Amino acid sequence: MSRPNPSLHRSQKAPMTRAKRRLLIIGTVALLAALGWILAIVIAPAFQRTIVITTGADNGIYRGFADRYAPILKHAGIKLDIRSSSGSVENYERLRDPNSAYEVGFIQSGTTSPQETDGLQTIAAVSYEPIWVFYRGSTTVDRLTQLRSKRISMGVPGSGLLNVAKVLLGYSGITSENSTLLQMDAPAAYQGLKSGQVDAAFFIGRPDAEMQRALLNDKQLKLMNFAQADALVQKFPSLSKIVLPRASTNVAEDLPRTDVTLLAATALLVSKDTMHPALAYLLLDAAHTIHGGEDYFTPIGTFPNLRTEEFPVSDESIRYFKSGQPFLYRYLPFWLASLIERRLLILVPFAALLIGLFQALPRMMEARMKKRLVVWYREIKALEDEVWNNREPSRAQISQWRDEIENIDANASRIRIPYRYFQDVYALKQAIGIVRDRIEQVALRAKE
Repeated sequence: MSRPNPSLHRSQKAPMTRAKRRLLIIGTVALLAALGWILAIVIAPAFQRTIVITTGADNGIYRGFADRYAPILKHAGIKLDIRSSSGSVENYERLRDPNSAYEVGFIQSGTTSPQETDGLQTIAAVSYEPIWVFYRGSTTVDRLTQLRSKRISMGVPGSGLLNVAKVLLGYSGITSENSTLLQMDAPAAYQGLKSGQVDAAFFIGRPDAEMQRALLNDKQLKLMNFAQADALVQKFPSLSKIVLPRASTNVAEDLPRTDVTLLAATALLVSKDTMHPALAYLLLDAAHTIHGGEDYFTPIGTFPNLRTEEFPVSDESIRYFKSGQPFLYRYLPFWLASLIERRLLILVPFAALLIGLFQALPRMMEARMKKRLVVWYREIKALEDEVWNNREPSRAQISQWRDEIENIDANASRIRIPYRYFQDVYALKQAIGIVRDRIEQVALRAKE
């Protein structure tokens, strides 16, 4: 074990012991281990190669979307596991369950009451979902209030259509007390209309869907024009007003025979907020490919978009719509870009740490060098104070002071430091000279 320097009498500090050194090493290792553990938490493992998506009925619009997403994701090495459901409400319940396998799904706007604790985020709004009301009879119906006392099909439990239909009928004063409200799926509602067991029915879906084509071409049925669309949209902002152009479904037979005003919900692509960011970019690319064209109701480029307030919008979506794909994903295969991105998440913090360390090294070195000098400055100061405070020193005391100042001078000469700090050494020796002169002045007074 090293011993204290015998030349130091007044500012002696014990050097670092072996136990302290061991403790410092253990602490450093523990700190690095903790840093590695934190990085392991922050940097998520490689994303899963399978995404589970919750859609809707097997013959519904959401299932059709998912079937078109699947080959795009497969091309990037991701399998889309498509699971059917009863509709938007069930999709919402599946996604908000943190323990479920579902990562992403479609939810119809206006069908849920999202909470901050749901842990869900919007990837994009991807399409309008027209709401159709078909009815029987010779009387023209353009207001829902005209359906009072009728038998009305609203959709099935768990579907977004059922929730929307209830709200719209409620605005019009139609309840189960004054009308017969039925919960039926689309095929059953259509058969009910044809057989006369149902007077009016709500449907949802694209005009080119099989069910919608059958309804629009059935001459026994009439499509309701929403005369109060503007007022209903004002009350129910999750819906939009759209127009089905005249003859858009059948030009030869001029169907429909006039422009028809409809209401539409918006299909939202929603995910858990824990989903890997790389998958969000992949889904956004797929959404742009599938939904970016024109259709009956929108020009090219209307969808996908972020015009929704149902759920918080993902950070990746904001970046995507602002500046497109990140640089790596733009020019590299998906798997390679995501691999490099994960490595960068590790390398960049360490690079920043190293840069900071290199910038701090000169200051640390300077502090270490000055520390070697400061201890002798303290010794000189203590000796100087003793010389000035002792008014009548003995010859033995003066002799001791002379020995001490010479020892300090000798030790200062043996200090090993880089050339750039030599000026500090000479400043120290100058201070030693000043104290030496004061000792001699005191010695002269003592002789007198």
